[in-house]
Amino acid sequence: MEWKPDKDAGVPIYIQIAKELERQIVLGVLSPGTSLPPERVLARRFGVNRGTVSAAYEELRAKGILQSWQGSGTWVSRDLWGVKQMPNWYTYTNGGAFLPAYPLAKRIQDACFDSSIINLAKAELATTMIPSLIPTPPGEENGIRLELGYAHPKGEPRLREALAVHLQENYGIHASPDEILVTSGAQQALHLITLCLLNPGDAIAMEGPSYSYSLPLFSSAGLRLFRLPMDENGIVPEAVYELHREHRIRMVFVNPTYHNPTGTILSKARRSELLDICQELRLPLVEDDAYGALTLAGSPKPPKPIKAIDKTGAVLYVGSLSKTIAPGLRIGWLVGPRSVVERLADAKQQMDFGTSSVSQQFARRFVERKSWNNQQERMSRYLLEQQQTMVRAMHKHLSDYAVWNEPGGSYHIWCRLLAPRDEKELLDDAVREGVVFTPGSVYGAEAGWLRLTYSWECPANIEEGVRRIQKVLQQKKQ
Repeated sequence: MEWKPDKDAGVPIYIQIAKELERQIVLGVLSPGTSLPPERVLARRFGVNRGTVSAAYEELRAKGILQSWQGSGTWVSRDLWGVKQMPNWYTYTNGGAFLPAYPLAKRIQDACFDSSIINLAKAELATTMIPSLIPTPPGEENGIRLELGYAHPKGEPRLREALAVHLQENYGIHASPDEILVTSGAQQALHLITLCLLNPGDAIAMEGPSYSYSLPLFSSAGLRLFRLPMDENGIVPEAVYELHREHRIRMVFVNPTYHNPTGTILSKARRSELLDICQELRLPLVEDDAYGALTLAGSPKPPKPIKAIDKTGAVLYVGSLSKTIAPGLRIGWLVGPRSVVERLADAKQQMDFGTSSVSQQFARRFVERKSWNNQQERMSRYLLEQQQTMVRAMHKHLSDYAVWNEPGGSYHIWCRLLAPRDEKELLDDAVREGVVFTPGSVYGAEAGWLRLTYSWECPANIEEGVRRIQKVLQQKKQ
């Protein structure tokens, strides 16, 4: 919003205008030599008389900040000796290769840090569901002895060995430790792929909507994103042919199990078909499996990951402990051909000298202690109860306003409003009412979709949060 003088501030208007212009000059918004608008133009913009602007300009000329020349107008002095200046941070913060978060996503992030707001956007396990990661083995009263040096660029060898066993036993994925790269969360794995395996201008395909769509890292890498259509069984594999023919896509990104945000599961037949198509077209397939372990109690297990049926090395498989153990560990992994892992490990070494060795040791001990099954059982019961709480609340409060699905796993319910609203306005109204959720456009969906997350809040807050959403929708309906 453009600055305007405050006529009720008790400060002369010409002083307010002078201070605002000086502020812009100090910040670098108005750089040395910049020509200022004629007095009559600025007077019209600020809703004041021309004499007021003339007085403001005279104030700044007296400080040596502005210069004027008869018939040539007024400009910021080219020589600002004695005038403190700062870099033009606006141009810096809105530039650079890595783009800022999208405005709606930034609004959600800000609201998530407000403890007074009920959070139906935060995709994390409640702290009570995070297991203890500092075990004390019998006979070791002082606990674990931690190694605090840099880890191997690919990841701590014993962790990669443990992950190789874990992936085979739980997912049917056969990979040697040398085919596994430990990353600082799954997002770093995606970032490394975009930086090292793709070039600016390359076209990639992903589900629409998609969590990946919300990540500025794809746009920051200069990639062109193309939507793969979806139905209740996940993406339609045949669409890859058309996208490849029309746009020469170079890579396909999918989230086939408990897809974020829709919760759909790509059927077993379609997984096989998609893999066959990518192999035929010689397209790498990136499989994001962040939610694959989050099956609700009583629901059927999803099909094996696509990587489990990959015999040619076409699939790069990305996983993480963030959704199952603890997001703060920042432990993810990428499984792929050794040549790819070596390339990405080299880039990662240059980037951060490896993922935290402390986090890797905690993660290894968790995997090695065979407590994975216990944690999965705990999560499956917990998430079922949380989802049931949200579904009951939605039937009670939102049945006149929306329709939704009930996925067999993950953290979310994908909800469609019967009467779509302007998403920014809806989110702002909801935050004022004390609840936050994720509008569908964050994931590239059409207007009217919402993602409601039940993993973080307690049952009472889930119920109250849904009631507050009803209140916002009800106010607009009247």
